[in-house]
Amino acid sequence: MYSLIPQILVSGIAIGMIYAIIAFGYQLTFATSGTMNFGQGEALALGALVAFSLVGVVGYWVAIPIVLLFGAFQGIVVEWVAVRPALRTKSEFGWIMSTIALGIIFRNVAENVWGKEEMKFPSPLPEMAITFAGARVLPMELLVAAGAFALMLSVEFFNRKTMFGKAVVATASDREAAELMGINTSRVITFSFALSSLAAALAGMLIAPLTLAGARMGATLGLKAFAVAIIGGLTSGGGAIVGGMVLGIAETATGFYVSTGYKDVPGMVLLLIVLAVKPSGLFGKAAIKKV
Repeated sequence: MYSLIPQILVSGIAIGMIYAIIAFGYQLTFATSGTMNFGQGEALALGALVAFSLVGVVGYWVAIPIVLLFGAFQGIVVEWVAVRPALRTKSEFGWIMSTIALGIIFRNVAENVWGKEEMKFPSPLPEMAITFAGARVLPMELLVAAGAFALMLSVEFFNRKTMFGKAVVATASDREAAELMGINTSRVITFSFALSSLAAALAGMLIAPLTLAGARMGATLGLKAFAVAIIGGLTSGGGAIVGGMVLGIAETATGFYVSTGYKDVPGMVLLLIVLAVKPSGLFGKAAIKKV
């Protein structure tokens, strides 16, 4: 008999890291452009569905780079079609409705290509639970956490050690100053959207073997990840990890001790509290508007 608390922690961290990957995508685009893709959930679902089609042909591991490229391309389309026109016309809210509309279009296309029914996604790892840190955990759950950390560390290394990465950091710090320094901020913003959707596609591919793959699988995950981004702070990459783990553990604990029917409540309550007490998020910095 294994202890309940380690089980809650391990299971909560596994699902929390999925939230963190998607929330990280929200933060990337907000940092460089002040906008976000409210179709992140659909990017996750499409990543899982494209992977589902590829796995039977090339295998799970070979499919990963193909799915990542697909996710990046989708992000570029979102930026070109839904965000760039709004930024060009200085529309304060146009990008919100545009990204939502594009997300609905993507979901409709997915339903027509793959159908509306959810499908069992084959796991690349054994589906028998193992004992880890005093808890029973699926190998795929460990892969989820490892994949999330690997992605975020890769982005951090890219930002610190490459010239284009430093351009991304400069654009995130002050877009107008970056432009004066000769940085092509439009290209940087496009890149941030590509990376954001790439992260969502990876999240979809990681979580699909633990759930089911379907056109609507990302709707709730995208919303919860947005809550995580707000809770952790839209200006803090580390906040996404902490916020994701807090929400994942809170949901898992609620499912164990109360009821799975109420597991979505803690995250929304936490979001309301954070917005009331510290609107910039637990680790975020309050924005100073220039007038």
